[in-house]
Amino acid sequence: MNILLATYWPLPHLGGVWPFMRQIKENLESKGHSVDIMGNGPDVPKYHILYENREISKDALLPLLQEKLNASTAPLLHVDSWIRSVETDRYCMELAAAYFGLEKYDVIHAQDVISARALSRAKPVKTPLIASIHGSLAREVKMAVAKDMGEEYRNTDMWKYYQALEHWGAISSDVTLTSTQWLKQILIDDFAIPPEHIQTFQYGLDVQSFWKICEQGTPIQPAPGKKVIICPARLVYIKGIAYLIEALGKLKHRTDWECWIVGDGHLRQELEQQAQSLQIGEAVKFLGQRTDVPALLQKSDIFAHPSVQDNQPFSVMEAQISGKPSVVSDAGGLPEMVKHGVTGFVCEVGDTAKLALYLARLLDNDRLRKKMGAAAGRWGAKRWSLDLMAGRLLQVYEKAILSKQERA
Repeated sequence: MNILLATYWPLPHLGGVWPFMRQIKENLESKGHSVDIMGNGPDVPKYHILYENREISKDALLPLLQEKLNASTAPLLHVDSWIRSVETDRYCMELAAAYFGLEKYDVIHAQDVISARALSRAKPVKTPLIASIHGSLAREVKMAVAKDMGEEYRNTDMWKYYQALEHWGAISSDVTLTSTQWLKQILIDDFAIPPEHIQTFQYGLDVQSFWKICEQGTPIQPAPGKKVIICPARLVYIKGIAYLIEALGKLKHRTDWECWIVGDGHLRQELEQQAQSLQIGEAVKFLGQRTDVPALLQKSDIFAHPSVQDNQPFSVMEAQISGKPSVVSDAGGLPEMVKHGVTGFVCEVGDTAKLALYLARLLDNDRLRKKMGAAAGRWGAKRWSLDLMAGRLLQVYEKAILSKQERA
């Protein structure tokens, strides 16, 4: 089977979509399939197919789009510069896909609503399109750019645009996949996607590669006498790192912990200043983007994930495979991953008092921490099978191909 995985986001990049796509490619190719990956360029304005040396500069596409989508022919695009930028880039993706040629693929698997909408318009009619939705783009944009507007945001052009984009992206596929019941319900309730159009099954984790990285070790070591709280995440608003730092500030009277924040993002300087202002700058260590997270987890004692919105983050899966208890928020699909009081603790988004309380409880009680960690390890080993996910994915592909053939 020839498969194209595609995303609007830059590749490679810091979020969970990239490891998801990479894992699918490696697993399916080990089973004899051929898998290409298409995405935005990470550093220069282009679309490219990774590992194939196939790319096209957006500079070659923009003159055509600017001629067709000017203020007189497409006035709605010129109401908001943000909308114009996203929509222009979506059209660039359509043209890039047509330039690369999609005829050879048996199935196309988009990884977001923007690429799903773009490729639905560029692909051959006979080729099935699957869309995996990893989060609600419309809700994330609202949180990132209009978190203080409240319900007024729903009257803005930006919300109307992203609401329409979420709907048409998710409905443009032959079938839409989510990994959590939470996200499925969001698509049904907020974006009018019919329930029968959505299938739900969990992600998988390449456990073999995970343990291989663990075996390679890490130069980072805990300070003597310190238990390690680890938080691997992008340093952006929706990951809620500011809430974690505020909670840690409530534990500054203790000397038995340090926190490793693993990742990077535009909020790094602001978060470092927050830690300094709470007088925990020495205890909170910003390690930046690293490739040895599995090994760092082995050196840690408690995993924290205080997200404002999340679907089914790989970092939680990795922590559970490592046998670490988790303290997470109740955002999105997190309560479907962590069983409160069994594999970790779940608190309301932004409840820094509860977050600090649960962290302190695990720091204080070695027996509880190890018991929860063991339960998390059993849960992770049973649930996060990459082969199981890949098998389900192939069934979706095969059914979609057969359905197209029957209607031809």
